[in-house]
Amino acid sequence: MRWLLRIVGLLVIVVIGMVALVLLLPGDRMAQLAAERLSAATGRAVTLDGEARISLYPVLGVSTGRVTIANADWAGDTPMFQADSLKIGVEPRAFFGGDIRITGLEAIAPRVDLRRDAQGRVNWELGVEGVAPSGQAADPAEAPVDPALPRSRRLGLTLDRAYIENATVAYEDAQSGVQFSQSGVDFDLRWPDPEGEAVFDLQVRQEPGPVHLEGTLDNVIALIDGAVSGVEGRLSTPSGEIGFAGRVSTVPEVDGRVTGDVTDMKGFFESLIALAGASDPLPADLFGLGLALETAITLTGGDQLALRETALTLGDTALTGGLDADLSGDKPVVRAQINAGRLDLSGGGGGGSSADGGSGASEGGATPDGWSKDPIDASALAALDGTFALVADSVDLGDLTLGKTRIAATLERSRLVLTVQEVRAYAGLVTGEFVLNNRSGLSVGGNLVARDIDLQPFLTQTIDVSRFSGQGAGELTFLGVGQSVHAIMNSLSGKGGFRTGRGVISGIDLDRIMRGGRVGGGTTVFDSLSASFTMDAGQLYNNDLSMSLPLASASGAGRVGLGPRDIDYTVTPRLLDDAGAGGLAIPVNIRGPWANPRIKPDLEAAIDLNLAAEREALEQQAREELDKTLENELGIEREDGQSLEDAAKDTLGKELEKGLRSLFD
Repeated sequence: MRWLLRIVGLLVIVVIGMVALVLLLPGDRMAQLAAERLSAATGRAVTLDGEARISLYPVLGVSTGRVTIANADWAGDTPMFQADSLKIGVEPRAFFGGDIRITGLEAIAPRVDLRRDAQGRVNWELGVEGVAPSGQAADPAEAPVDPALPRSRRLGLTLDRAYIENATVAYEDAQSGVQFSQSGVDFDLRWPDPEGEAVFDLQVRQEPGPVHLEGTLDNVIALIDGAVSGVEGRLSTPSGEIGFAGRVSTVPEVDGRVTGDVTDMKGFFESLIALAGASDPLPADLFGLGLALETAITLTGGDQLALRETALTLGDTALTGGLDADLSGDKPVVRAQINAGRLDLSGGGGGGSSADGGSGASEGGATPDGWSKDPIDASALAALDGTFALVADSVDLGDLTLGKTRIAATLERSRLVLTVQEVRAYAGLVTGEFVLNNRSGLSVGGNLVARDIDLQPFLTQTIDVSRFSGQGAGELTFLGVGQSVHAIMNSLSGKGGFRTGRGVISGIDLDRIMRGGRVGGGTTVFDSLSASFTMDAGQLYNNDLSMSLPLASASGAGRVGLGPRDIDYTVTPRLLDDAGAGGLAIPVNIRGPWANPRIKPDLEAAIDLNLAAEREALEQQAREELDKTLENELGIEREDGQSLEDAAKDTLGKELEKGLRSLFD
């Protein structure tokens, strides 16, 4: 019992002595000890200025004035971390060596300066550079002899809880050129075991909406040392959230699954973009949709990205497929396979926007005054290179509605080539090639072949002409240049042709016009229709239109203004007699804008056409009567097949010869 009492007494004396030592230790000295231990642990000079105050309860710690943590030696003179004041709670053994166990840390209005240099070094990797506790560089004799040897040291630091409020974070990346500064940052970190899990909670208070990032790291030390650590995290805004579960390293390498549930992409991405200091709103027609995402993601070596088992829903459009991307070059090189049910590329996406993106344009990207003159921004073609394959059950392009679609695409240096392997459209089939080139100004071109196309819905959606119905086939080669739909349509050049079987022209009855001369409503049924055409400067020219009707035929020639959206065309129907020979012909002029052309017969041309034979007969009869009169009056005798003119020359020559001879007789 006596020895037990002695041991207890000795322990009491030791405890009292330690408490007394702490009580007698000046605050400035305690702060200096904390700064030295932090400097040794982080490899950076830590400076605590101002009056330091010691607290014993509820946590042993110290509060200071201004605090700074030096930057990496290559990152400049600006401190990596600085704050107006700092409160630190520690375990007493931290002052006598060993790892630092911080039981609490609170920074007031700190500023954090994060940088990545052109070689990829980051200044927030602590415990790497040898810095003496005093802040001076470590003795060069202690540095590794071989520069290839690692200089990294394990960061002997844990945090029961660190809380930072209203921080300002600045970031500069010399590799990508990204640079921004963000204030209103709150950060809460719990890391009680240096070999264990860390829980973090980061929130940025900003407009148009706060951004919240929370999650866990399985092993912080392993991650800092470049090893792999398990990670779970969630990034959320008022418009939705994106989550990740898997493994990561600082190489960087990633292996895990990404899930997303966003009710409004526009609001979600505007909140993220605001982190970089941007404020321009995103277009609602492209981003005003909901998003659901699930994919397996793998990032190897920091530049080889793969997405597998991907399921993406944008509005009413559901996509599945996979992607491989090489990020090592100046821009990504992507290979992707996309499968879709109904693919909506109209710009509305089921969100209620018009096909023209809400600009008030009507069909075909046109306004009431003509084609839209809004600039087309095709700069996205320069964002990446790659090959893509698309298979869709249907595609809505706003101006065109397609059925089963199989397209292979190649994008290289701002030039996109779409190889149309199969497009089922308007009950027919379309194949060919379409090119979108933005290397030196925007141009569009293509070479397309169509078979068995239902003309009425096709012409209605493309050029707002609804009078024709029937099935047709054709081919088209075209090229247009310009930065707007108006410029492209007014520059179109190329050639093509089409052929149809039996069909109907509504709004005009050619039979009534030809038989009764009356213009009005009705329909014209035709057996076949064919034409070829050329295009130049937005004008389409045709001179070989041929139409076959049950009791008539028709030809046509003229101009169709693809740019100005007008027409100046003449159709000439001709009645057929019982033997199928040509009879009465009445030209019909079609002139004016596409939306309301004027259709009327050209009676003067009809008279010229139908009386041409009678006029020629009368002229022939008059010539014969004149020839007989001249023969009688002049005594001209014509041989068989000889013209009156030749006979008159012969007679006159003989008379002159007789007169000349009489002069010498």
